[in-house]
This record gives sequence, structure tokens and C-alpha cells, in this order.
Amino acid sequence: MTVFEVKHPLIEHKLGLLRSNRLKTKEFREITSEIASLLTYEATKDLELEEKKIKGWAEEVSVKRIKGRKLVIVPILRAGVGMLDGLLNMIPSAKVNFVGLYRDHDTLEAIQYYSKLSRDIGDRMALIVDPMLATANTIIKTIEILKKAGCKNIKALCLVGAPEGINKLEEKHPDVDVYLASRDRELNDIGYILPGLGDAGDRLFGTK
Repeated sequence: MTVFEVKHPLIEHKLGLLRSNRLKTKEFREITSEIASLLTYEATKDLELEEKKIKGWAEEVSVKRIKGRKLVIVPILRAGVGMLDGLLNMIPSAKVNFVGLYRDHDTLEAIQYYSKLSRDIGDRMALIVDPMLATANTIIKTIEILKKAGCKNIKALCLVGAPEGINKLEEKHPDVDVYLASRDRELNDIGYILPGLGDAGDRLFGTK
């Protein structure tokens, strides 16, 4: 597994804004979407291309198009939805699938309550999106669901990740690359990332 901590000035600036506890819901949502777009740019730079001939304004032109089946975006409900528009701004033709999980606050285990996947997901690259890679239990569970459905090419995009979750994910699914805006310091005793962003779902949807 390769962990790409995307060190770009725009990402670092925007992530710094997200860390403030004074940020309003609207601003948190907008900046999350912007960072998601920038992470998508990095995560898709190895897509295979093929040449196509099209009729240009004055003559026939050879252009490049993404080869084969397009991508599928898989937000983990609910916080992953906050990153969805950022990815769709970059890949408007992508299919969108959903996996619903919640974290048991006592055991920190991921409990599934919903999934809706494309029938041809095995022919597509899946981009899992979730703002926080903390214990990694929800992303690990989502990867298991996708692999069981036949998906073989999976990447994960997160805003911030903790070393504990990154190491656990690498142990369980070494074939899945991860793109982060920041590799943060640690988890606290209740499974939240430090310095982190707080509860991303509450901050995205105003439920704190």
C-alpha cells in the first residue's frame, strides 16, 4: 500500500482553515469539497488513456480519452457525502455508489446498515471517500464490501489520517492506495484524530 500525503500549497492552506473551531458549517462544507477536488486530481493521474479521432472546428483531430469503464465514487455515509461534490466537479460522468456504516462508540467497530453498488463495479476503479481515516474500521469494512462485489481496483481519499488507522489499513488491504491531505499525529483514547478536525460529519451537516 502506498500512502500519498499530498503536500500542495493550496491543500495545506485550505486544511489549515478547516482545523479552526470557529469555521461555520457552510465554510467547512465548501473547503472540504475544494480539498476533495484537489485530492482527486492526484488520485487519478495514472488513469489509462486511449486516442480517439474527432471532428474539430477545422479538421479531424486526435484527442485522448479515459480508456474503458469510468470511475465509481463511493462515499461512506454520512461524512463521505461532504466530499462527493468535489469529486464530481472533476469527474462529472462518474457513477456514485453508497455504503452506510456507523461506528459503535463502545467498541469502535464499523456496523453496516446500507449499501447500493453498481452491477458492473468489477469493471471500474472505485474511489472511496471519507474525511477521516481514524481507526480505519469503516474504510476496511467498505473495502471488504467492494471486493466481495468484485471490485479489484480501489483507492481511498481522506482529508486526514492517523498513523494507527493507516497501519491497520496497510495490514488488512495492502493493495489499496490512500490519498491524504495530512498524516496527523495520533488517535486519542476515544478514537478521534489529533490534531484532526473534530467530528467531520457534525461539522459538515451542522449537527454538533
